[in-house]
Amino acid sequence: MSSADASSGATGPPLLKVAGLRKSFARRPALHGLDFEVRDGEIFGLLGHNGSGKSTTIGIILGLVHADGGLVEVAGISVARERERAMRQVGAIFESPRFYEYLTGWRNLQVLTSFSGGVSRAAMEEAVRWVGLEDRIHDQVGTYSQGMRQRLALAQALLPRPRLLILDEPTNGLDPDGIVDLRHRIRKLRDDFAITVIVCSHLLVEVEQLCDRVVILRSGHKVYEGACRGLEEPGRRYRLDAEPRDAMLGVLHRLGGSLLPDGEVFLPEATDVADLVKGLVSAGVAIRGLARQERTLEQVYLETRTGSP
Repeated sequence: MSSADASSGATGPPLLKVAGLRKSFARRPALHGLDFEVRDGEIFGLLGHNGSGKSTTIGIILGLVHADGGLVEVAGISVARERERAMRQVGAIFESPRFYEYLTGWRNLQVLTSFSGGVSRAAMEEAVRWVGLEDRIHDQVGTYSQGMRQRLALAQALLPRPRLLILDEPTNGLDPDGIVDLRHRIRKLRDDFAITVIVCSHLLVEVEQLCDRVVILRSGHKVYEGACRGLEEPGRRYRLDAEPRDAMLGVLHRLGGSLLPDGEVFLPEATDVADLVKGLVSAGVAIRGLARQERTLEQVYLETRTGSP
């Protein structure tokens, strides 16, 4: 791995292209024409609850699951037609990492990389050093903590020197310190080594803190694609503490606003908040607090279920 500059604002052809992806299991649809692209140099989130289609999508991207329709291209190479060539660009931790418990971490890396032709000792030493396992790499994996196993899996995924790294639920089983450490290492992969990263997770907070952009899946459908922070919407949100509630709601609705499921109020872009304050005062509503709120990824995720603005 050699250092290089990378930017989440990188332009040019997508490193990963997913178009019209369809898949059914026993006539039960799992993916419904899924489309998204991952740009070179970004940390990209694939977010959804269990059964949303995340694992099926990753399986197809890795060429482990056959799609019923659509295409997947890595660096312009079709996974369906040229899987071996496409996968030279990809490293992955998919589902739960498994190792030979009675072998050392070093021997596990030797065995697992031998299936794809092996790698040099220098490359293995570099990967081990980068994930911080040099003091324990010659111990049996059976003595490793969950965090150490995750770092060993990351070393294995980095050994092909990939342009694209796919991490499936990377924080599963990690304690808070391990989660912070992994988050730091993922950012360094992008910033220091120009590796594009896909994080597949059901954890909203992790995706929001780590990723530049996200696709949200629900029951095999893409329900959102866009930024994780600074989210735009056709209006503004406020945290409003006012009573009586019925009078407050009456004023809000007359101005075209609404009360959101999380208790915040939503005003259309064309509505001045000063008009809301004036209307509330005129209606005899006591205002104890009013503060502008930024839209969060959690709110977007909840809105895909509720249909709120």
